[in-house]
Amino acid sequence: MEYNHSQKSFDLVAKILSWQTLMSFAIAIGLLTLVITKVDIDWTNTKDTIFKSNIPVYLLAFISYYFGFLLRGWRWSIMIKNSDISQNLEPKDYSIFQCSLYVYLGWFANTVTWFRLGDFYRAYIFSQDNKDSFPRVIGTILSERILDIATVLFVLVLAFLTFYGSIFSSGMVLFIGLALVMFIIGLTGLFVMRRYSYYLITHIPQKFRKSYQLFHDGVLGSLNRMYLLVCLSIIIWSTEALRLFLVIQALDLSTDPSLALILFVTLVNAILTTVPITPGGVGIVEPGIVGLLLLSFSRSQAVSVAILDRSISYLSIVILGTLVFIARYYLRQKNSAS
Repeated sequence: MEYNHSQKSFDLVAKILSWQTLMSFAIAIGLLTLVITKVDIDWTNTKDTIFKSNIPVYLLAFISYYFGFLLRGWRWSIMIKNSDISQNLEPKDYSIFQCSLYVYLGWFANTVTWFRLGDFYRAYIFSQDNKDSFPRVIGTILSERILDIATVLFVLVLAFLTFYGSIFSSGMVLFIGLALVMFIIGLTGLFVMRRYSYYLITHIPQKFRKSYQLFHDGVLGSLNRMYLLVCLSIIIWSTEALRLFLVIQALDLSTDPSLALILFVTLVNAILTTVPITPGGVGIVEPGIVGLLLLSFSRSQAVSVAILDRSISYLSIVILGTLVFIARYYLRQKNSAS
């Protein structure tokens, strides 16, 4: 496979310090400030609830969440190998740990930059480290996203059927609609690429044809062995739901929400995170989680769950991701100097 040495570099630090990212953080702070000042929250009760949380159970929630990254890395390694095979290339032995690390750094970039640039950053560092084609790699990530959307939609529908006829079901329709729209867009894109591949290649400018062909191969070639990819996707999202369940158990609240509500809150969290307005959905995800949890909990309890859950799904990514990013940077500097 020919490696494109001329592809533009991706300076993550510059992206973090860009005015767009700083503006998106300002929006996030503004949204959180608006919620905090306009909503009556018993912060003393919330603080007491969090401080009394069961630390071992909280750590299990943390482990469940980070185990999901290993599964995501495994799934992505399979998808890249699928793309190799579809192009009649010699499949490389992609390390699950290394692929998980790329996935994690991509999520870190999503939490500290605007417009979900983490997917592009992941594709960039993988293509640089493995001397691979950026268009092909970003194609596999796009397929991964479509697979996630399909899984989210499927589980949301299951939760809706469980809640059908209850006071919860009406609130689910909007999010099912959003997931359905995203899924239809992704499915339409796959259909167009497969059905009209020759037409697209022959009608785009000559200088983009090779890049498009590589992108096309990455998107469609990565979706072989679908049964395995679907099974892994379901398990991955199960770890997300388990994280929220364990967070609630760690707080030892008086009410135990149903499994359907936990699934619903987890998947709505994922949908809101994809909104490319603020880094990692800050200022959007938190009110969304609280609003849904109010169906089963008091306001202070719902806020406690949201804070503790986001300490894992956002704050830990920012802190540990920064350390991983710095460690990777210095290792690369050391290797390039030797």
